[in-house]
Amino acid sequence: MNIKDFVSIRDFSASEIEYLLLLGRQIKAHPGTYIDTLKGKTLVMIFEKPSLRTRVSFDVGIQQLGGFSLYLSPSEISLGKRESVYDVAKNLERMVQGIMVRTFAHEVVEDMAHFAGVPVINGLTDYSHPCQAMADYLTMWETKGNLERLKIAYVGDGNNVAHSLMFTGAQLGAEVWVATPPGYEPRADAIAWAQGRASETGGSCRITNDAKEAAAGADVIYTDVWTSMGQEAEAGRRRDVFRSYQVNSALFACAKPDAIFMHCLPAHRGEEVTYEVIDSPHSVVFQQAENRLHAEKAIMLELMKDVSMGLMRPAAMPELVHA
Repeated sequence: MNIKDFVSIRDFSASEIEYLLLLGRQIKAHPGTYIDTLKGKTLVMIFEKPSLRTRVSFDVGIQQLGGFSLYLSPSEISLGKRESVYDVAKNLERMVQGIMVRTFAHEVVEDMAHFAGVPVINGLTDYSHPCQAMADYLTMWETKGNLERLKIAYVGDGNNVAHSLMFTGAQLGAEVWVATPPGYEPRADAIAWAQGRASETGGSCRITNDAKEAAAGADVIYTDVWTSMGQEAEAGRRRDVFRSYQVNSALFACAKPDAIFMHCLPAHRGEEVTYEVIDSPHSVVFQQAENRLHAEKAIMLELMKDVSMGLMRPAAMPELVHA
């Protein structure tokens, strides 16, 4: 692979995505083989949005690869406010070997990747969640054995998770359906890219307002919370709008008998999914959550393994000037 950053699934080829998934499976199966692969290297984790899985998986993951992590909270950085993205990037590149950013605006991660001389990983933006998608497809591969022509039905809000699910499915030749209420579809540019790419790989990306149509004969039923971080003021209205898009036993029965249920978590049982679905034998949500660790270890290993350690110094140190 010859990609410096992990900002979007769209930046990769199908073979590169498949390589990372295979590496993730190998790391999961043989963790001891990779103990010192990032020995002494440091990942800084910038969190503008809180998280359980992102925080733990990156923190534990880098340590299991022999490296170190450093957590920076919103109050310590405040990207673009207290300090510009450019200045943060130019400071950090001289001290660490990788930067993970979990923030709101996708442009922040793009700018960080543009300015920083070390790898930048997108831990989540309002536009995409590529690390989650890698864990998702790793889980589908483990449970279904094949990703091509797999029918994946995402039911709910056309958000960042839906975007990355579409992008990855399009790259790998899967059949991705996204069912949302009218007005809550994925962004038009995300749909256009996924449909264009899918036409090249033999996959498909279909958008509908009919949840049952999406779920019919699906191998995977996937949902997410109806109200994402930053949308709390819309929670009441969204509950009313999304009520008929709940993944319950009736909707799940439209899928194949051996279908699996997926959710990126955290889940609101009784809202976007019922207890009898998320806690059923069909549910793989905790396997999916665990795979965040293995997928992200593969990403960190591939991006950070060749990054040199130590401060960036001028070619020749100036002589000291004595008074």
